[in-house]
Amino acid sequence: MKTKWTAAIIGLGMFMSLTTAALAACDQPVSICPNPGAGRFALIQAGRPAAVYVDDNANSAVKRAADAFVSDLAQVSGQKPLRLQNIGRAEGPLVIVGVLGQSPVIDTLVRTGKIDARSISGQWEAFRQIVVAKPFPNVEQALVIVGADRRGAVYGIYDISEKMGVSPLVWFADVPVTRQKNVFLTAGSRSDQPKVKYRGIFINDEAPGFETWTTRKFGGANAKAYEHIFELILRMKGNYLWPAMWPPRAFNADDPNNYILADAMGVVMGTSHHEPMMRAYDEWHRQIYQGLTSGKWDYASNSENLRKFWRGGIERMMSTGGGQSYDSVVTIGMRGDGDEPMSEGTATQLLESIVADQRKIIAEITGKPAEQVPQVWALYKEVQDYYDHGMTVPDDVTLLFADDNWGQIRRLPTKDRDRKGGYGVYYHFDYVGAPRNYKWLNTNQIEKTWQQMDLAYSRGAKTLWVVNVGDIKPLEYPISFFLQMAWNPEAMTLDALNAYPQQWAAATFGPSQAKAIASILTRYSQFAARRKPELIDADTFALGEGTGPMLNGGEFGSMVGEWKSLENDVRLVKAKLPKAQRDAYFELVEHPVLALSNLYQLYYAVAWNHRLAAVNDPRANAFADLAVSAFRRDQALTDQYHRLANGKWDGMMLQTHIGYTTWQEPKTQIMPEVKRVSGGAVAPIFATPSIVAANGVIAVEAPRFSRAVGGKGLEWKVIPNLGRTRGAVTALPQGLAPTVQSDGIRLEYDVVLSRSGDLRAQLYLVPTLDTNGSAGLNFGVSIDEGPMQTLTARLTPAPNAAVSPEQKAWVKAVSDNAHMIVAEFPGISAGKHTVKVWRLGDNVVLQKLVIATGPVPAAYLGPPAQN
Repeated sequence: MKTKWTAAIIGLGMFMSLTTAALAACDQPVSICPNPGAGRFALIQAGRPAAVYVDDNANSAVKRAADAFVSDLAQVSGQKPLRLQNIGRAEGPLVIVGVLGQSPVIDTLVRTGKIDARSISGQWEAFRQIVVAKPFPNVEQALVIVGADRRGAVYGIYDISEKMGVSPLVWFADVPVTRQKNVFLTAGSRSDQPKVKYRGIFINDEAPGFETWTTRKFGGANAKAYEHIFELILRMKGNYLWPAMWPPRAFNADDPNNYILADAMGVVMGTSHHEPMMRAYDEWHRQIYQGLTSGKWDYASNSENLRKFWRGGIERMMSTGGGQSYDSVVTIGMRGDGDEPMSEGTATQLLESIVADQRKIIAEITGKPAEQVPQVWALYKEVQDYYDHGMTVPDDVTLLFADDNWGQIRRLPTKDRDRKGGYGVYYHFDYVGAPRNYKWLNTNQIEKTWQQMDLAYSRGAKTLWVVNVGDIKPLEYPISFFLQMAWNPEAMTLDALNAYPQQWAAATFGPSQAKAIASILTRYSQFAARRKPELIDADTFALGEGTGPMLNGGEFGSMVGEWKSLENDVRLVKAKLPKAQRDAYFELVEHPVLALSNLYQLYYAVAWNHRLAAVNDPRANAFADLAVSAFRRDQALTDQYHRLANGKWDGMMLQTHIGYTTWQEPKTQIMPEVKRVSGGAVAPIFATPSIVAANGVIAVEAPRFSRAVGGKGLEWKVIPNLGRTRGAVTALPQGLAPTVQSDGIRLEYDVVLSRSGDLRAQLYLVPTLDTNGSAGLNFGVSIDEGPMQTLTARLTPAPNAAVSPEQKAWVKAVSDNAHMIVAEFPGISAGKHTVKVWRLGDNVVLQKLVIATGPVPAAYLGPPAQN
């Protein structure tokens, strides 16, 4: 009998260690098992790996992946497998890789009835893995990996590598490979293919980290550096890249081999949301400097020069020879110079004419109708406003909606979901801009990514998913999740989401510590997402009242305590890991916890120093010492990161993060000011940090509802850990139409009020946006059988200065990672009552309620819950 746990692992094809796979999947076709059995294929037996065969004329992407697979087999088995050049000499266990219709060997097996690949024929990036008996006279058994196209074959190869214990992060996070003497594959066949057509990452905001690292290790962002990035994307079953583009980087111009290698390895190249026609932003200014063009980046006044510039980008895309194009998706449209907004006078009609002219260039140079060349138009920031006001977009162009740069998708399709070009999403794990940059560490919850991208998929955004990942490191964990979900959003159910952290930890570090590491990753992500570290200073969180003999750390102290507890768990796990895993553990788990915990301790010490120094208390000096020590520890942690693996990552963690005063980063770390008073450094004594709820205040975590009433195909579900405290609740499936109170879809919370009075219900929402382009997100609140109040969450992203109330509310919501809305009910008696929260619209996610008939004590996270 298959358990839910087994089904989640098999359905998602997660990165699994051999042990985990063996325990879960020995009854599934073409799955890893440690022992021989009826019909099982010996991939490795007694330390000897199977031979590998790929046709000589195979596509370079298939050959390169096969080379990597040979290396993977060698690492797992300890012995290099034979790479056959002649199938007639094959004997013993054999792995055969090829593309349907392009491999004579594969096509012969199809023709003779040895394999059946009809189900994948003509499918995008599909693959089938088949254990075949007696494919050739001297071969008792073979594993045949058939791709419907070249990337299908590549994914079929790397899928086996994952299953036998080679992590996609084997190079990019130094995840070691566990040696195995025996690796068998169960009999039968299985196929797989992606649900989202283009799935990729955007390297952005890459100075000083990625910039310095590539320069020191590879001499720049050249093909030697990108080879590792391309392989990472393909091992994660992605296929698409927007390359690093901050000046002075220009992917194609800096190293012509970049584009050649991307195509040779099978990666589809694009350019970012504001770089049309396969041109990097910096190329325009280089050409001006070189006298090759002139004028402003302004189509109204300089269209001829811009068209010439864009022609060059498409000509380069076609420079493979023979009329063939490098595998690309062409970004069209236009934004202002340097990703600035277009001028206020820009008319929708001008943008439409720009796109029409760009498509003429595409058609002329490629020799194909424009609709046959993949194109994407990013509706980023103000461009979405033009779309909302009726801008015409050719039906074959993929419309790429964007989030607000902070993880909330701004807009999704409301009609024409079957348009030829489809829809996509440009998402952010990293950002430079208002209200504050966030570039240093991972501050993203996979639970939030799941909620937003599940909504996007349900609403028809299925053609292209791309996420801004900054320097790539240290965002390996959310990138892994994003690309895994992009492969098959339908398989990434809520149960699969909840299982993912432990599965990922088991695949990366083995099963023995997987549960503990999963807990660390999940708690870290939640703590980090409460507020971006760049937005934290000594005044962000409240200390306890008073400066008496026993200091009360208050909410700030409680948070520091949580971080210290997490640090301790990190140390306990590290002590149990083999030495070979220590570098990977530091990169993926230990460093982010220690670094962000240290930042909290730094500002906590500064906060106490300021309070005590103000009353001339000598304990201020002890806190000054602690602050200085924490500032030095921050640098020591960075240095430790740069020394890993003999300096492999030197420069990657140079991002400044202490001393922000505006949206932009300080050029260097700035030690917060501390004050010293006379009397020496006197050690403080702390009471247990406490936050006491006032009389008449009840705080309830949203997942702790008394009753959940569904209907209209909707069911209330808890998304564990989403938000700032205990998780969040929303109605699933997402993407369904609005409902009304009479549909009865509601959450009920039974409360007992200690005193009567006017009741205020504070509802803490996970920040989300109205993706329909209407007036906001509606939900209802009522008390007992009383009338329902309709509440509306109105948040408007502010690209620069927040002016309107909705923009100011957005700034506060993304900074706090919570949006609070208040409902008031006069004259409520003491005693038992039921608070009801009604589902009216989609994408409303509740994380906490505070019910009060008295004053509510101030706290960043709100009063502590009693449940």
